[in-house]
Amino acid sequence: MNLTEWILTIMQQLGYLGIAFLMFLDNVFPPIPSEIIMPSAGYTASQGQLLLTGVIIAGSIGSLIAAAVLYWVGYKFNNEHIFRCVDKYGKYLFIKTEDVKTALAWFEQYGHRIVFFGRMIPAVRSLISIPAGMSRMPFWKFMLYSALGTIIWTTFLACVGYYFGENQALMHEIFSRVGYVIIAIAIMIILWILYRRQQRKKAASQQK
Repeated sequence: MNLTEWILTIMQQLGYLGIAFLMFLDNVFPPIPSEIIMPSAGYTASQGQLLLTGVIIAGSIGSLIAAAVLYWVGYKFNNEHIFRCVDKYGKYLFIKTEDVKTALAWFEQYGHRIVFFGRMIPAVRSLISIPAGMSRMPFWKFMLYSALGTIIWTTFLACVGYYFGENQALMHEIFSRVGYVIIAIAIMIILWILYRRQQRKKAASQQK
């Protein structure tokens, strides 16, 4: 049984609960991708077995529960303890200490907005929650940004599966392009933030 067949089996047996469970795993275990889970769930909804809105809600809830758990891990333990744990157990989750340090650097450089975009970028969504906790980002703000990014992403994936599920070639084409679009938009916004920050520093220095 391959990964896609296993995902479909979980959905058939557990329904919405299975979708939430799989999306929880997607956030803590990167090799299980939402790009397979949500389109498969959307396609199942198109066959009348589930409701599209239910699929989106279930997927979003599973993702947000995982995000909250990972945030708590980052908040609860100090940096060195987390790095030691990742060194020891990260290989089972396909996560390296360098990945966590990189995500933490992104978070500290680009601010809280990276959480919103991170929810829509593969691999990043599995990492960004821990640095958010490590940086003591307010939990309500973390969950707000996470919810916005998660709902957009799960809705998009579910709708692709719902409307194009029978055309696998077209689905793969959409996914291959949308990732670049999201990254490009994120880069443009980050550059704008850095530009505005530089302008404020320049204005402040001139006032002195």
